[in-house]
Amino acid sequence: MENEKSISKRTYFVYFLMCLFAVSIIGKVGILQFVEGETYREKAQKSTMDYRDIEAVRGNIYAADGSLLATSIPRYEVRFDPVAESITEEIFYGLLDSLALSLNGLFPDKSAQQWKGELENARVDSARYHLIRRRINYTQLKQIKQFPLFRKGRFKGGFMVIQENHRDRPFDLLAARTIGYDRTNSQPVGLEGAYRKELSGVSGKRLMQRLSGNVWKPISDENEIEPEDGCDLVTTIDLNIQDVAEQALLDQLERHKAEHGCVVLMEVATGEVRAIANLKRQEEGSYYESYNYAIGESTEPGSTIKLASYLAAFEDDIIDLEDSVDAGNGKYQFYDKVMLDSKPGGHGKITVEQAFAYSSNIAVARIINENYGRNPQKFVDRWYSMGLNNVLGIEIAGEGKPFIKSANDSTWSGITLPWMSHGYELRQTPLQILTFYNAVANGGKMVKPQFVKEIRKDGHTVRAVETKVLNPSIASRESISKARKMLEAVVEYGTASNLRHADYRIAGKTGTAQIANKDYGYYHGEGLVRSYQASFCGYFPAENPKYSCIVVVNAPSNQVYYGNLVAGPIFKEIADKVYSTRVEIQPEMVASAPESRTPIPVSKNGYRRDLQDIFDFLSIPIEARSYDADWVATATGMEKVELKDANWEENLVPNVVGMDAMDAVYLLENQGLVVRLKGRGTIKNQSISAGRRVLWGEEIVLELS
Repeated sequence: MENEKSISKRTYFVYFLMCLFAVSIIGKVGILQFVEGETYREKAQKSTMDYRDIEAVRGNIYAADGSLLATSIPRYEVRFDPVAESITEEIFYGLLDSLALSLNGLFPDKSAQQWKGELENARVDSARYHLIRRRINYTQLKQIKQFPLFRKGRFKGGFMVIQENHRDRPFDLLAARTIGYDRTNSQPVGLEGAYRKELSGVSGKRLMQRLSGNVWKPISDENEIEPEDGCDLVTTIDLNIQDVAEQALLDQLERHKAEHGCVVLMEVATGEVRAIANLKRQEEGSYYESYNYAIGESTEPGSTIKLASYLAAFEDDIIDLEDSVDAGNGKYQFYDKVMLDSKPGGHGKITVEQAFAYSSNIAVARIINENYGRNPQKFVDRWYSMGLNNVLGIEIAGEGKPFIKSANDSTWSGITLPWMSHGYELRQTPLQILTFYNAVANGGKMVKPQFVKEIRKDGHTVRAVETKVLNPSIASRESISKARKMLEAVVEYGTASNLRHADYRIAGKTGTAQIANKDYGYYHGEGLVRSYQASFCGYFPAENPKYSCIVVVNAPSNQVYYGNLVAGPIFKEIADKVYSTRVEIQPEMVASAPESRTPIPVSKNGYRRDLQDIFDFLSIPIEARSYDADWVATATGMEKVELKDANWEENLVPNVVGMDAMDAVYLLENQGLVVRLKGRGTIKNQSISAGRRVLWGEEIVLELS
C-alpha cells in the first residue's frame, strides 16, 4: 500500500513538473509573440531584406578628337519567376513549349527539351528567381523580351532583368596603361584610377530580398534611389599620333630585340601629352604594355642630362659657346677611375658647342669638375633651382622619384661630380627629362605634363584643366638661347645628324647610358654583356618649337645601342607624321610674290584643274609636284608657275589662306562649317586654324584683302 502511495506521489510530481514546463513554454511563446515579437520580426526582416547598391554608369574617356578610348557597355542578367501569381498552370504549360524553343534558338547550348525540363523543375521547386542567362548584350535582351510568356513583363510573365556595366576599350590596347583600370581589390591604374571619383558617379539604392544561396532579388521594379552617372574625361591623347608612336616603338623594339621601351610626345606651350606608349618584351618574344615606364621608371639618364650641366655653367657665366675645351685623346682619369669618350682617339680641342654636339663625356666632366670641384653644392643647387629634384605631381599614380645627390650625401665621392655631369649617380624618369627639355623649348617656362583637357557631364564642361606652370623660368633667356643652339647643332652635324630633315629642323640630344640592375649591376646575360639604355629627347620645329618628344629603349641587343640609331628613328617617324598632318606648324602656303618684273601674272591658290585650264589658255608653263592633288597653292616664277599639293585630311579644317572666296566657301561648307566673309579679294586669314578637327555647324570667319 505504501509503495502504491509512493508511486502515486512520484507520478503527480512528474505530472506537475510537466505542466509547469508546458506553462513556461506557453508563457515564453506569448512573450515572444506579443512582447518581443516586433523586435524579432525586425531582425528577421533585416537579415533577409536590405538596401543594396545600384552601380552608376561609369563615365566615358575620350581622345582629344572625341574618339572613345574607354566606355561602359551594359550587360544584362535575365531571371524568371515561374510561380508569379499571374502565371496559372494553364498559362505556364500552354506557353512552355514555345518558350523553350525560343530560348534554344537564342542560346543553342541547351536543346529545347533541356530548356523545357529546366523551366518545369523551376516551377515545381518554386524557384522564384531562376537564372536564365548572365552577361547578355542589348540585342539579345531585345529578342528575349519578345519571347512567349516573357513578353508579359515581370508581374504577368515573371520576367526579370538586372543590368551590369562592363568596361570596354574600343581601340583595345592603344594607350592601355595610361587609360588604366579601376578594379575591386586592385590598385587603381592610369586615368581610370586617377579620376575614380569623377568617373564613378554616385551609386543608387534598391530594396532587395536575400534568397537561398545568398542570391539577392529586387522587391520592386522601381529604384528606391536612382544612381547618378559618372562624368566623362576628355584626354589630350591624339589617336592618330598615339597609333604611330606605338607602332614605331614596336618596330624598333622588335628590330633590336630590346627588353622594353617608351615614348612620349608633348605639346610645348601647354604640356598636353599627345601620345604615350610603353612596351615590354614577354617571354615568348611578343611585346605588351604591362607597365608605364615613361612615368614610373627612374634610372640614370646618361647624356641627355648634359643639357642641364651646360645650362648651369651658362647661368654661372663659366663658359660660352665658342670657348675652347680640351677633350683630349678619348681617355681622362678622375682619381682612380678612367672616363672614356666614344670616339677612338678622342676629340682633342673643340668648342663648347661642338663638345655638346659630339656628346663628349670628358669635355663636360672637365668643365664641371674644374669649375665646381671646390664647391660642388653650388652645381647641385643650380640643378635644384631648375626643378630636377622635384616630382612632377602628375595625376596618374606611380611616378618614379627623381634623385639628385647632394654634396652632403654620405655616398658623395671625388668622382661623383664628373660622373653626375654626364648622367650617372642620379635618377630621372623619361617624363621628367622630357619636361626639362620642354622647358628649354618653351623659352625657360616649365609646365606640368597634362593628360586630361576637361571633365564633362551630359555634354557640358564641368571643369577645364588649365596648364600649370611648375617653374616660370628654369634659366635666363640668354642661357636658354645658347642651350637651343647646342641642341640644334646635335642634329645639324653632331651625334644625331641622321635625323636631319629637308622640310623642318629638329633639335635634341642623344643618350647612351649603361644601366645598373639591382641583381646583376651593369652586366647581364651570358658572358656578362653590358646593359645599355638608348634615348633621344628633343623638340621640333627647332626655330619655333611646337612639340617635344622623348624616346627611351632599354637593353637593346644585336650590338647596336647608341641613341641616334636605336631611339632616333622612332623620334623621327613620329615627328614626320606630326609635321605632315599639322598645317599650323608648316610655313603658310600662300601665293608667292612675283619675282622682279616677272612677265607671268600672279594667280591665287585654288582648284588644280581650273588653274591648269587657265595657264594652258595663256600658254604659261607650269610645274606640278603632284598631279593627284585636287587643290594646290601656286608659286609664280620668272618663267613658270609651280603648283604645290594643298590637300588636307578628311574632317580637318583646310588651309584656305591665299584662295579666292568661291573656292574657300566650297571647301569649308563641304566640311560642314558655316562660312562668314569679311572684305573682298583673297583670303588672308581664317578664324579657325587649319588642321583642327571639324565641328559640324561651327562658324568660321574668313578675312579677305
